[in-house]
Amino acid sequence: MITLVDLYHVLTAVVPLYVAMVLAYGSVKWWKIFTPDQCSGINRFVALFAVPLLSFHFISSNNPYAMNYRFIAADTLQKLIVLFALFIWNKVSATASLEWSITLFSLSTLPNTLVMGIPLLKGMYGKDSGTLMVQIVVLQCIIWYTLMLFLFEYRGARMLISEQFPDTAGEIISFRVDSDILSLDGKDRLETDTEIGDDGKLHVKVRKSTSSRSEAYSRRSQNVTSLTPRPSNLTNAEIYSLQSSRNPTPRGSSFNHTDFYSMVNGKPTVGLSPRNSSFGNVNAGYDEEAGVPVVAASTGYPAPQSAGLGAKKKGGNGGEAGRDLHMFVWSSNASPVSDGGVFGGGNDQNGSKDMYAVYGQNEFSFQNKRGQQQCGGDAMVEKERDEPSLSKLGSNSTVELRPKVGADGELRNSSMPPASVMTRLILIMVWRKLIRNPNTYSSVIGLVWSLVSFRWGILMPAIIARSIAILSDAGLGMAMFSLGLFMALQPRIIACGNSVATFTMAVRFLTGPAVMAAASIAVGLRGVLLHIAIVQAALPQGIVPFVFAKEYNVHPKILSTGVIFGMLIALPITLVYYVLLGL
Repeated sequence: MITLVDLYHVLTAVVPLYVAMVLAYGSVKWWKIFTPDQCSGINRFVALFAVPLLSFHFISSNNPYAMNYRFIAADTLQKLIVLFALFIWNKVSATASLEWSITLFSLSTLPNTLVMGIPLLKGMYGKDSGTLMVQIVVLQCIIWYTLMLFLFEYRGARMLISEQFPDTAGEIISFRVDSDILSLDGKDRLETDTEIGDDGKLHVKVRKSTSSRSEAYSRRSQNVTSLTPRPSNLTNAEIYSLQSSRNPTPRGSSFNHTDFYSMVNGKPTVGLSPRNSSFGNVNAGYDEEAGVPVVAASTGYPAPQSAGLGAKKKGGNGGEAGRDLHMFVWSSNASPVSDGGVFGGGNDQNGSKDMYAVYGQNEFSFQNKRGQQQCGGDAMVEKERDEPSLSKLGSNSTVELRPKVGADGELRNSSMPPASVMTRLILIMVWRKLIRNPNTYSSVIGLVWSLVSFRWGILMPAIIARSIAILSDAGLGMAMFSLGLFMALQPRIIACGNSVATFTMAVRFLTGPAVMAAASIAVGLRGVLLHIAIVQAALPQGIVPFVFAKEYNVHPKILSTGVIFGMLIALPITLVYYVLLGL
């Protein structure tokens, strides 16, 4: 029977976490103590030092030789049940998608165990329950978060292949990815160089586009905040400062296809005038007969034309449309509140951020049924397949004017390369992500040290232990403080709408605990262990899955709502579970 004293102990363990979160929220929202740039610095500290050292502290101090394998089996079985159900759903339902499968898996199986679970369960069921939570953290960091990365990179690879090789994907037998590409999350514009081998199969090399590299350089070297077009010191490039989309991937950016086609294939836009530039004759006009922009001889790429914000243009039917003319507008992923922080890829208080779009050579790519025509780029070289040497097909941009999507917005089904080829590509990208994540090192090193320490009774030197303890002790509070900053910088706490938020909370706090209860009973958990398993499954949404969702642009608003709103209602919900299970 749960007494008032038990409830007081739980509140004593958890309420301080909410105090840190509320103080951070008020510091930004009410008292204006921290600016977005200062919030970015705090988030970077939390992401690079506080949380990794907190993970290392818990994992290294846990005895891996005394793990409760039945409890671990219940947690693993819960996730396998959800994965199997989502697999069946994808096979039998026409409305299923990989994106929703990833999101539902995150919502139902990946709670905030490290920050919220350990102190909460310790307050409810004592110190031993904290040890069980550490075991769950080890599995999450090493297995389940890696699986999430695998699924996200698989989605990115599918999108890349569907866009670049809609009809010939099955002929690909190898991928080579440049070392400067860290992920297929869609943030960087990628190009593919395709070669045909003696066997008629395709060998693909993936690299960043020239304009993408120039754009990254311009963002680092420039500090331009106005919306006025200005020349750059880059050769053969024009740099603009534009309002970016909230969508962090090129494939889903706010690039207005209708406006672009009207500009390219129709008549010149009303009110548009040639841009004056310091690069020579880039004020090229528009070839009405050919239906394409005239390529400036001095630069080798289509001369961009400027338009004032709010300029009207004529549509294909001669009507007026009062919409802004957007060219390629890429979403900025380096907002002041999230660059490199725990909550990567967020937006500032206005929900948008100025950024710079580089228009250089190979910028425009026009594709027809027979081949490709590139303005300012290299001509496509065609060779017969029966030649003994590899034949270079050329380069394709991942940004297509006509993406291969259906009427429902989903990618059209197309053939994929062999499973071994896809697996190798995805493993390469996952490895590159993992080796740049400090949590990977903290988890692996912590696990290795615990194996050595508890096997041979070796104690960590006091100097090292104290150095780690100083920062790890701050990790829990700083993680909650960072969460409060993130909440304050969001325009809405419920970002995905009330109906979707209700569905999200139902999956998080009802479906997850229900599946965990079934899995725990199946493996034979009873009594307090069963209660701990159910309550930990009812914790709020984990932060790391939200970071992944934001990076890869897979329902980030849903996961954001799961983190923020879930944290607000998690305490009363877990207390209800605690009381009901204790009856």
